Amino acid sequence: MNLQPHPIAAAAALALLGALAPAQVLAQAAAAPATPASAAASAPAAPEVQRVEVTGLRASLEASLAKKRNADSVVEVVTADDIGKLPDKNVADAIQRVPGVNIASSAGGEGGFSENDRVSIRGTSPSLTQTMINGHAVASGDWFILDQQGVVGRSVSYSLLPSEIVRSVTVAKSQTADLPEGGVAGSVNIETRQPLDFKKPLTVEVSAQAIYTDLAAKTDPQLNALANWKNEAGTMGVLLQAFSETRHERRDGQEMFGYYQIAPTDAAAVAHPDLAGVEVPDGINSALFTQTRKRTGGLLDIEIKPTAALTLDANGFYSKLNASNYNRSFYSAPGNLVQTTAPDSYTVKNNTLVAANWSPATIAAGIANAGPGSLTLAVPAEVDSLYRPNEGAETYYGDFTAKLRATDTLTLSSDLGYTHGIGRTPNEYDYYAGIGRDGTVGMNYALHGMSAADLSFPGANVSNFNTSAFTEGGAHDQVFTYDSEKYGSLDADLAIDSGIWESAKFGVRYVQHDRQTIWPVNDSCQPPSGFMPGPCDNSDSAPKPAWTAGNTYPGNFGSGFGAGAGTLRNVWQLNGPDIEAWANQYTNSGGFASTANWPAEFSVKEKDTAAYGMANLAGTHWRGNVGLRIVQTRQSSLSNVSNNDPSVVLTPADNSHGLYTPTLVEHTFTDLLPSANFKFDLNKDLVARVAVARTMARADYSALATAVSLDDTLHTGSGGNPDLKPVRSTNYDGTLEWYFAPKSLLSVGVFYMDITSYVDYGTAPVDFYDQTHHVLATYQITSPINVAARNKGLELGYQQALWGNFGALANYTYTDGKTSTGTEVVGNSKNTYNLEAYYDNDTFSTRIAYTYRSSFLAGLNSSFAQHEDGVGNLALSAEYKINQQFTLTFDALNLNNPTLKYYGENRNQPEALYTNGRQFYAGVRFSL
Repeated sequence: MNLQPHPIAAAAALALLGALAPAQVLAQAAAAPATPASAAASAPAAPEVQRVEVTGLRASLEASLAKKRNADSVVEVVTADDIGKLPDKNVADAIQRVPGVNIASSAGGEGGFSENDRVSIRGTSPSLTQTMINGHAVASGDWFILDQQGVVGRSVSYSLLPSEIVRSVTVAKSQTADLPEGGVAGSVNIETRQPLDFKKPLTVEVSAQAIYTDLAAKTDPQLNALANWKNEAGTMGVLLQAFSETRHERRDGQEMFGYYQIAPTDAAAVAHPDLAGVEVPDGINSALFTQTRKRTGGLLDIEIKPTAALTLDANGFYSKLNASNYNRSFYSAPGNLVQTTAPDSYTVKNNTLVAANWSPATIAAGIANAGPGSLTLAVPAEVDSLYRPNEGAETYYGDFTAKLRATDTLTLSSDLGYTHGIGRTPNEYDYYAGIGRDGTVGMNYALHGMSAADLSFPGANVSNFNTSAFTEGGAHDQVFTYDSEKYGSLDADLAIDSGIWESAKFGVRYVQHDRQTIWPVNDSCQPPSGFMPGPCDNSDSAPKPAWTAGNTYPGNFGSGFGAGAGTLRNVWQLNGPDIEAWANQYTNSGGFASTANWPAEFSVKEKDTAAYGMANLAGTHWRGNVGLRIVQTRQSSLSNVSNNDPSVVLTPADNSHGLYTPTLVEHTFTDLLPSANFKFDLNKDLVARVAVARTMARADYSALATAVSLDDTLHTGSGGNPDLKPVRSTNYDGTLEWYFAPKSLLSVGVFYMDITSYVDYGTAPVDFYDQTHHVLATYQITSPINVAARNKGLELGYQQALWGNFGALANYTYTDGKTSTGTEVVGNSKNTYNLEAYYDNDTFSTRIAYTYRSSFLAGLNSSFAQHEDGVGNLALSAEYKINQQFTLTFDALNLNNPTLKYYGENRNQPEALYTNGRQFYAGVRFSL
């Protein structure tokens, strides 16, 4: 083979084109014919090929199956021919039904919602799954304040990614050397449409739907539009997509706040020594959450081919989610009460205090004995109202790619871009009240396993704010998370075609990633002392927000999760704007120069460099690839460490949280990531695959910072460990696929992950200043450590086109993940399965799908283990094609109105029940 020097010049020209993209090139591409007339005259005529085109659902399934079969590695593929044809509302919905994929409707301890938000592969944490768009990273932001601080992972919020942007989604379960590192369990690559892929010079598609959410009882518009133009020569095209999707959310819930272990010195254990060491609910809460979500944005793609050998593409995407919400909590805190007084009667089951009763007289005695700093521990009931107008998130990217066929055997490609994500809580207004300070109110509760608990307050009129409540305090907070990445890559693909050597691929990649969380405002309503005395003194004269008489929870609150006669339901609620007005008037800095919550602030910066080489091999009835990727990670984490000197007296010039020192920790890691994938065509219908690869993912951002996030109600918190190593694993895969009929597949796969540096968590007591209650308190702080782990499993898949345009799909995944200490791997569901049936012809198509995921460790909630119980979800879609231009559509999600159930160490420790209701979409799609 004689390689001339001119490819180097071609590479330089490629880089120059990518940097400059001159305007005259655009003009030439728009005007240039596809082929010069003389060349066209001399070129041989292309043979005519008769094609039978299949459209609709069957076409998408057939295309997905073809991509899977032709792939050299272990992948799953979902395709969508037209805008709005996926019966799903974000990308997580779209891929949840393929083998090995798990979805969750929350990122952390905020509990589940109606829209899926996180994706994980093979029973692992979402942080171990890498999400890309067109092969590059997408920065992310979370709309919920608990996900903006606390345990902040690397997973992407799919709430920002509507399904309408999808051309196809590839879930890669085995690693190849040319795939960017970051997915220990696998990766999800979302491919958007490109202008020159469209068949017609002009394509216009519009989808308009109305969504009705039955629990919120609201109807909202959902609009999506696409316009694509390309010239007759097929050398230039422009694609524009836009979306605007509004919906109202209401979530009814009952929450337990985790569990407190009764100490021998607590009042309950002193009176009843058998209660020492018993765990008691930290809280039992009737939680009402309402929200208005509006997702807006769009995608722009400009693709040109100045020559037959060169393709340039500029692609940009923007998505903004406004998620204004109001979160109400009406609860008792048994974990506090046992510290100040003993219950009159109680029941212990499996070392859990599952039922207890405190009479008004017993409560009154505890209040009388409580000191100024522990009054909130002695009252029987509390109410926390959190109003967050304009809370939300956004993401965007700008990406430029160039691809040059430098010679007949050498192709060069480059990718340059920037992506940015924001999670924002511009204002959280908080008002918290107590009930029963006068000693006339008791408290009774009883847990019923994974069913709704009983809770009552004898002596209190909980439906009347004016007569039952007193002001405990309030707060005003602002939290922001910024996520950004600059990236660039250069790849070369060299055709060899000699013996088993088909081609070789080489490349380099550089990434600079920044993640920062700031909490600039943490004001509170002050007591009548300090530098700026305030009115929050726990007295009847402390100011209250305005209340509209009769404003209580909805009459059907809790009906979805099985609320019974003993469930706390008919309780008062405030209006969000009234809380905002109260907080603006009475919360302040307490006279300090700053209230920035520095314990929760951190910054992580990474500079990652990678290079790889990969050989594509092929022989008789087999093909594959072997390669090596070398990755260097330069990592720095900046966080604030408390000076923690109790003798220091703060002055108005200080921060309200005390004195601290910014601390920088730096590390450099180098990883060698070999990989091999082989595919064997055993006969015309039977395909076998084997793969082995070393993979890595960097630890979660918050895990790398020493910053601490504190919960002043539960006296818990989470902190980081800047010395964490990346998560590293050696993965083994084997699959057998039988394509026994057209559009049909029966498959079985096994996998094993040997994880050498998994991130687990431990807990220790640490003293911090309680900013809410203005006392020094001991917090249980959870922090991460590296341990070994393993994960193994089995995947079964079935897909078949049946008689009369009917078809069926089914798959099952089994996973078993454990750490070396015997604890569970986060996200590890033992059993996941999907059942789907469809009918599809040229006019009408419908699909019904059921997805089930068994219980799994969801993570930590206020430093306590939180499991999500097994849950199934039923969805339906249908469309009727009136003519070539108009199609009627109908979709239904959460048709079975599932209750999302969470528990602690076991099911005798329920942590939450949530119901979000059903969602129905009806509309029309127009195509031109």
